[in-house]
Amino acid sequence: MGILITVLVVLTVAAVIVARRAEPFLRARIVQELSSRFHAKVELDSFKFSIGNGFVGEWGFWAHGRGLRIWPTSAAITAGAPNRPVISLDDFRFHAPLHFKPGVPVRISEVRLNGLQINLPPHGHFLHLNTESSAGVSSKSSSLVTFRIDKIVCTNARLVHETDKPGKLPLDFLISSLVLKNFTPRGAMEFEAQLTNPRPVGAIHTTGTFGPWQTDDPGSSPVAGEYQFKNADLGTFKEIAGILNSTGRYAGSLNNIKVDGETDTPDFRLAKIGNSLHLHTNFHATVDGTNGDTWLDPVDAILGQTHFIVRGKIVRVMAAENGSIPHSIGHDINLNVNIDRGHIEDITRLASHETTPLLTGDLNLLADLDIPPGPGPMHERMKMNGKFILDQAEFTDPGVQGHLRELSFRGLGKPDLLKTDAHADIPAHMQGDFHISTGVITLPNLLFTVPGANIQLKGTYVLIGGALDFVGSAKMQATISQMVGGWKGFLLKPVDPFFKKNGAGTDVPIHVGGTASSPRIGLDFHGGHSTSPQRPDEQSDSATSPKH
Repeated sequence: MGILITVLVVLTVAAVIVARRAEPFLRARIVQELSSRFHAKVELDSFKFSIGNGFVGEWGFWAHGRGLRIWPTSAAITAGAPNRPVISLDDFRFHAPLHFKPGVPVRISEVRLNGLQINLPPHGHFLHLNTESSAGVSSKSSSLVTFRIDKIVCTNARLVHETDKPGKLPLDFLISSLVLKNFTPRGAMEFEAQLTNPRPVGAIHTTGTFGPWQTDDPGSSPVAGEYQFKNADLGTFKEIAGILNSTGRYAGSLNNIKVDGETDTPDFRLAKIGNSLHLHTNFHATVDGTNGDTWLDPVDAILGQTHFIVRGKIVRVMAAENGSIPHSIGHDINLNVNIDRGHIEDITRLASHETTPLLTGDLNLLADLDIPPGPGPMHERMKMNGKFILDQAEFTDPGVQGHLRELSFRGLGKPDLLKTDAHADIPAHMQGDFHISTGVITLPNLLFTVPGANIQLKGTYVLIGGALDFVGSAKMQATISQMVGGWKGFLLKPVDPFFKKNGAGTDVPIHVGGTASSPRIGLDFHGGHSTSPQRPDEQSDSATSPKH
């Protein structure tokens, strides 16, 4: 037994000595192979070689390296590529079996990488990087030993894709874990990655295939796969809030990725403005993976009970001050919005703190939306131009709806119905063009109708606070005397001709002020604001009689 132990000790010491003496040779072979592969200068700070158990408990050769750097060639630097490593790696390790056959690749079950950073130069510099041979390095390997790698496991990786396009920032990926399978330098490989997306903050898990890598144009390298995006916090954008989850598939090349997926946000809301609503979308998008610009065509969405379709683009905007390096100042959002089956109560809930919507009704809207980047709140930067139709509209405030009922019955010349049919539903109809800028909605040709009355207005509505300022005219089907009715109406018959014009029984100028929650309506015979506007809940005939 003592002799056996002695033999084992001697063999172990001999193996360690052989391993130590082999380290310089193997380190040189690694540098040579990488130099030949990349046609570039390669540096490796340290390389250790030992004998021991592998990742799966198999005895063999254990290799551990630190400080690997692959530099661009001098020609690439002259052409404008940054003078920094194209590839850098904090440390790597792998395990190979003790036995191998000449001419048969040595199978390495797993390679582990940590702290990998890849700085891809712009498209024009790859020709220099891959066609120039390093001095004294053969482009063909003369090694008697070749390797086959089953899997590469990478942690704490970063990929930076530079660009030579003016005003474009490099694309920066932070990858917490990455697994590559069936790895071949000139073929497609399988991958599985876990990323933390910076904006909006959330976890992305993706699997798919990538490659073969196109060295002369990395942006054309094929990629395909599927993803899961979980618990993304939309509050990262400041203007909106909610937790988003998304799944989908993608395919194409890095600079032209086609994505089909869906998103679900149960608590979507505008930050600091309104209530939350359930938002679900199905979308088809084209993404430039080299800069993150996105084209939507289309997004099919449901917000609450409102269905709409969106097309457009979301692209980064660059700026440089005093000759500084261009940097991103945010995204410019240009969208075409088509609400074809909408409900106005969903929109008012989203834009108001009130739990009860201002009004209900069927909404159709077609508009172009532009939100440029900037420091101000979204509602002040937003610009929107379009047209809308609101049908079957009813105000939820009993006082306002009661005034609409009175306006309709008197406009029809049936004031007696106010006593017998006081709870009748009187749906209103609105339509017109609109413009939104600096937080103010301008309505140049608003048409508001109820049975018996046609009101035309123009003016503004302030998004925050709801201030109203409108002027226009009210055209009634009935005459003044018919609107008042009874003996008072009989006394007013002589003044009917003064208000009959433009085909209406009564045509009077009006002004609407106050706020959306408490409007003030009055007559305006002087072309300005009424000197004594009336609240809708005041019991007065002022909106339908000539005394003002």
